[in-house]
Amino acid sequence: MTLLQGKVAIVTGTSAALGIGRATALSLARAGASVVVTDIQTDTTVPALEALVQELRTLGAGADYRYVDVTQRDQIEDCISFVHEQFGGVDILVNNAGTTVGARPFLDVTPQDWETSFLINLRGVSDFCQAVIPAMIERDGGTIVNNASTAGLGAEAGFGAYNATKHGVIGLTKTIAAEFGPHNIRCNAVCPGLIKTDMHLAANERLAKERGIPVDVMAAERYEAIAMKRAGEPDEIAEVITFLAGPSAAFVTGTAIPISGGQPVGL
Repeated sequence: MTLLQGKVAIVTGTSAALGIGRATALSLARAGASVVVTDIQTDTTVPALEALVQELRTLGAGADYRYVDVTQRDQIEDCISFVHEQFGGVDILVNNAGTTVGARPFLDVTPQDWETSFLINLRGVSDFCQAVIPAMIERDGGTIVNNASTAGLGAEAGFGAYNATKHGVIGLTKTIAAEFGPHNIRCNAVCPGLIKTDMHLAANERLAKERGIPVDVMAAERYEAIAMKRAGEPDEIAEVITFLAGPSAAFVTGTAIPISGGQPVGL
């Protein structure tokens, strides 16, 4: 498939072995895009990013990686400069990096939890958008996809800071769509429900420990609210992101799309 042939994408938060970021990078590459993947620099992310780039290249895609802490605006700007130098510009930005720091009962959430969640989940998305939009304007358009979660449409108990920041991501998404539509820049949000990622599996373990029940019982309880009675797969989110990045979604902007297997998103 070459729907994105000649396009250049940046995907943040791509080091998790079971992650939406990694799956998205591979999906975009299969569609023909060159892909630059990013994450923070740690002992585990370094080999993960290197391995992902090699896998992207085996698909025939132009690919590279950068270490980016999305709470650091200078690292974001350095990444965009690198992509311009190496690939000629940026057409697609997928803001996937996120954290569930502060995922605990609301009265136990600390000011530091709020600060970290805000900086990564919301301001990091905003900063990346601000940094890339001028370059997209110069290229006569582009597309941004923000990972907002069904937590941005409703709420789940025990995820206060996460819920609040993801609601903010949807508001930001709609603002960018409204302001930059005249420049042929589209901005949408995907709202995954319970997806089988490293982050989701860790949440299952935490909730099971809090309840004093087995992890498989905790998971079954969470999935009972889903019409399809299962967690989703990262690839199932990645394919929707690739659709939003491509020409088939040319008139789609300002949306927040639930991808949840029929999970209710309200309280």
